[in-house]
Amino acid sequence: MAEFDVDLFVIGGGSGGVRAARIAAGYGARVMIAEEYRMGGTCVIRGCVPKKLFVIGSHVRHELEDAAGFGWTVPPATFDWPTLIANKDKEIARLEAAYTTNVEKSGAQVVKSRAVIEDKHTVRLLADDKKITAKYILIATGGAPNHGAAIPGIEHVISSNEAFHLKKLPKRIVIQGGGYIALEFAGIFAGFGSDVTLIYRGDNILRGFDEDVRAHVRAEMEKQGITILTGCTVNKVDRHVDRHVDRNGEEFTTHLSNGSSIASDQVMFAIGRHPAVANLGLEKAGVAINPKNGGIAVDHFSKSSVDSIYAIGDVTHRFNLTPVAIREGHAFADTVFGKREVQVDHSSIPTAVFSQPEVGTVGLTETEARAQFSHVDIYKTTFRPIKATMSGRDTRVLMKLVVDGSTDRVLGCHIVGDCAAEVTQVVAIAVKMKATKADFDATIALHPTAAEELVTMRTPTARHVRQAAE
Repeated sequence: MAEFDVDLFVIGGGSGGVRAARIAAGYGARVMIAEEYRMGGTCVIRGCVPKKLFVIGSHVRHELEDAAGFGWTVPPATFDWPTLIANKDKEIARLEAAYTTNVEKSGAQVVKSRAVIEDKHTVRLLADDKKITAKYILIATGGAPNHGAAIPGIEHVISSNEAFHLKKLPKRIVIQGGGYIALEFAGIFAGFGSDVTLIYRGDNILRGFDEDVRAHVRAEMEKQGITILTGCTVNKVDRHVDRHVDRNGEEFTTHLSNGSSIASDQVMFAIGRHPAVANLGLEKAGVAINPKNGGIAVDHFSKSSVDSIYAIGDVTHRFNLTPVAIREGHAFADTVFGKREVQVDHSSIPTAVFSQPEVGTVGLTETEARAQFSHVDIYKTTFRPIKATMSGRDTRVLMKLVVDGSTDRVLGCHIVGDCAAEVTQVVAIAVKMKATKADFDATIALHPTAAEELVTMRTPTARHVRQAAE
C-alpha cells in the first residue's frame, strides 16, 4: 500500500500549476491538481489572453483612421461591445477546455474544488470534504486584484476581472493606476471610443521602467486623448442616478486628493495585485510568508519553509509574469521528480506592456545600469514610423540601448512602438547571451523596418562615467 494517495498535489490550475503537473506526470509521478474556479488561471481566463484580444480589437479603430492615407475609403464603421464579449468568452472557453484536456492527457487528475492545506502532507477538498495525502504539495494559486486602503464608495469600483464582463462599453471611465494593467485598459477603452481619465499617485506612469520609456509612453497616450493625472489618488467614489440620460441608471463621481472630481460611467482600480495566500491553511502547516512582499517565502528551488511544500508563480510575489510561473513550475518538476536540480534564472527577463503604444523591455534601465557600472553608454533614437508618414498620425517610436562602456556588453534594450514586444522577445536572446554593441553593429540591417535602428545606431547619445570615491 502506497504511503501517500498521490506523489504531488497541485493547488491552482493556472499556467504554472498546469506546467508543473504535466511535467511531473511525465516523469511518472501520480499527480492531482485542484482548481476552484476555471482551469487556465488568471492569464487564460481573466488576464493576458482576453486582455490581448481586447487590445487587438481596439487597434482596429486606428487602422480604420489610418486607411485614408493609403487611398482607402471606408464607410462609417460601427462597433458592438456585446459581440466582442461573446466572442471573447467563446475563445476563453475553448482554451479552458484545452488546458483541462492537456493535463488529463499527461496522466494527472483534475478536481474542481478549492483545496486547503491540513498539514505538510495533507490537503482537504472543500467540495466534498475529502482529504488527500501527498508526498509533495505545490501551491500555485496566483494573485488577485488589490484595491488598496478602504475608501468611501470602494464597493462601486471594478477591477480588471469585471472589466472583461461589462454589459456595455462605458462612455466615460476613470482608471486608477499607473502600471501594466491600468495602461493597457486605458488604451483598450480609448480605442473602443471611451473617454478615459487615468489617475496615478506617483510623478509619472510605469514606475520601475526606464525614464525615457515612461516619458515617451505618457506623451503618446496623451496625444490619443487620454487624460493622465499624476500626483493624486482617489479619495471617494459616489454613485448616483442620472434620470436624464441612459446609462443603465448608473453614474459615478470620483473625488481626488487634489480636491477635484470627475464624472464617469465606470470606475476601475488597477493599482496592483496581492498574492492569493488567504485561507489556504499555510499557518497550520507552518509555511512562512515573506514579510517584504506578502508572498510565500521560497528558496532558489521554490521550496517553502516546509520541506514537502513548494510554491511558484505570483503567489510568491517574485516576478509576476506568466512565463516566469511556467518556467518555475517546470524547474520544480525537473528538480523534485526528474532528479536533476534546476534553478530558474530570474535575470534579464523580457517583459511587455500592451499599452498603446506598446512597450517591450529587457535588461537594465539607464538608472539601474549607472548605479551598477562605472561606464555606461546610451544609444537612443526616436523617429516617425513609415506607416505614419502616409497615415498622417502624430506618433513616434522610441528605441534605446543601454551599454556597458567598459566591456561593450548590451545591458538593456527598451522599445516603444508597434510590435515592440515581438522585437524585444528576439533581442532578449542577444541580451541573455551577453552580446556586445559590436555584435549589434556587425549585424546587417533588415530594411525597411523599425527594428533596423537597433543595429544602425553608431554614436552614443550620452556617456556616463562614475568617478571613483577618493
